[in-house]
Amino acid sequence: MKKKFPAMFFILITVILAEQIFVSLSLYKYNKLYGLIGIIASTIFIVILAVVSIICSKNFIRHIFKMNNHLENSAAEYMNNLPAPIAVINSEKQFVWYNQEFSERISHGSDVFGLDFKEYISLESDSLIAGEMSICRINDSVYRVSCEKFEENEISFLIIYFHDETEYQNLKKKCNASHPNVVILTIDTYDEIMQNAKESEKAQASLEIEQLIEKFMSSTNGFIKKTSSNTFYAVIEKQHLDEKINDKFKILDMARDIKIAGKYPLTFSIGVGLGADSLSESEKIARQCLDMALGRGGDQAVIKSDNGYQFFGGVSKGVEKMSRTKTRIIANAMQDVIMNSDKIFIMGHHHGDLDSVGSSCGLAGAMKLLGKEARIVVDKTNNLALPLIEYVESQTDTPLFITPAEAINSADENDLLIIVDTHNENCIENSELYNKMRQIIVIDHHRKAVNFIKNAVIFHHEPYASSASEMVTEIIQYLRFSGDDKLPVYHAEALLSGIMLDTKSFVMKTGVRTFEAAAFLKKLGADTVSVKLLFSNSFESYKRRTEIVSTAKIHNNCAIAITDLQSDDMRIVAPQAADEMLGITGIDASFVIYRTDSTINISARSFGVINVQIIMEMLNGGGHQTMAATQLRDITMEEAYEALLNAINQRLNEIHKEE
Repeated sequence: MKKKFPAMFFILITVILAEQIFVSLSLYKYNKLYGLIGIIASTIFIVILAVVSIICSKNFIRHIFKMNNHLENSAAEYMNNLPAPIAVINSEKQFVWYNQEFSERISHGSDVFGLDFKEYISLESDSLIAGEMSICRINDSVYRVSCEKFEENEISFLIIYFHDETEYQNLKKKCNASHPNVVILTIDTYDEIMQNAKESEKAQASLEIEQLIEKFMSSTNGFIKKTSSNTFYAVIEKQHLDEKINDKFKILDMARDIKIAGKYPLTFSIGVGLGADSLSESEKIARQCLDMALGRGGDQAVIKSDNGYQFFGGVSKGVEKMSRTKTRIIANAMQDVIMNSDKIFIMGHHHGDLDSVGSSCGLAGAMKLLGKEARIVVDKTNNLALPLIEYVESQTDTPLFITPAEAINSADENDLLIIVDTHNENCIENSELYNKMRQIIVIDHHRKAVNFIKNAVIFHHEPYASSASEMVTEIIQYLRFSGDDKLPVYHAEALLSGIMLDTKSFVMKTGVRTFEAAAFLKKLGADTVSVKLLFSNSFESYKRRTEIVSTAKIHNNCAIAITDLQSDDMRIVAPQAADEMLGITGIDASFVIYRTDSTINISARSFGVINVQIIMEMLNGGGHQTMAATQLRDITMEEAYEALLNAINQRLNEIHKEE
């Protein structure tokens, strides 16, 4: 009301004076003297009122100016005394103003006026303008930096606010470091190793295992619980688990020094549930990682991360299991699924070989004995086992092999798809048929890969087995056939060819059960001479193989051959050349680099001293410890050679560090 009163007063006086002048003019008509006096008095009063109004207006303006200056000074003082650092930069990203906190905590008392923003703050100003919050570490403190744009009279400024979050970040770091994670440790093939040991040897082994576990946990503040004779559950904080990861789980190396009964080395498989939000989720992830470790042959630790799986160890060969209980259970479960299916399709991996096609033929023969018709899905234009396919077709009157297109057109939801010799969904013969089927059975012996088939009703995976044909041969022995029917001879020979291929004629990766499977097939009438003929090559193929071997170079006891030869049988000739180079004295591993169309292929072989699977995994490939491969795209032969050398050197350096 105080601000409005002077204005209302002057308006009221002005109205009264206007009325008085009007009255004086009217009076002047009747009495000039009185009218003139009234007009003069009103005029004098108006002049006085005008002077007073001017004086009051100046005082009022002066008052407003003082108040404005006071407010500006108060705002500047407030900004300068804020407990958080604030800076203003111009359109050229130079400092034009900063408060006291900025000077003390960020510039450390130095004058930054006119200096570039990036000299002190390692942030992109464009991201701040876009409204993004950024975290920045400055002088051992952590700040959350935000920005406000100010524009007036074509002048642009950025006001930068620094919110100190050092305590929050330290608390967050401490919380993450103390986050609990579940770790599952399992002794590989414990029951098989212990069954023939003496009681004193079992007691000694148990003592050494307990001491090893205690030593493993001694550097942590976690705890571990034994849940069975060969399984341990541990809960370890992340800060201590990171130490185990940096040490590459030395418990794996220490476990191998423990010999059961003086001759059987002990190995662990470890699954780590890292990065879970809860203990239940961590336990679930740890189980998945443990399954991956066991599926790759054991003797390794597996961690699941956002970028996939991370592997440690895996230098030992898979130990053959003597018990066939699992095989019998799998065979019974498979028979139930088979008998409840309308049609059965059997499919291997693309570019099928003798093991893929041979195990498929063996299963197809067994399905016929069960009264079910099975069809083998193959792409004959990209198959390495055409001699076997032609041989089997010549022995049967009914069509056994069909193309992927024919299988897709005839398949429906009640049919069954059996996948053999691969468990990787990226390597199967035909993805469209796989996606169409609801019931899937997988039978494979390769070490478990990341992209494994997850929707199988039965997943029979044994990395210790020599081949898929060996696994199928064991399954056939437990299927319940009607009458005294036996598997036809040509089906038995197909299975034997697959075993001989993957074992290099019973030289590589051969166990007791491998010879037992071969003996069973021999009992069915399989002729080794007929099988050997399936491996015969033309004279031209032999010349290409010797030419590849002649180009080999030796690098750290590894033979590496590079060839530009192009032929339809290069996928057969190149692996044969790699096998042949292993016969050179002093060679621990062999590699052949060759091209097919626009793809660079590397075929790797070893006697087990060097794990070629790990080397191929570095190049996005895989396989077995003694037999692996990879495919590289958008790369030259020279670049592939350099990548292979780097992978070999990296693996050898890891071996030297482990020793």
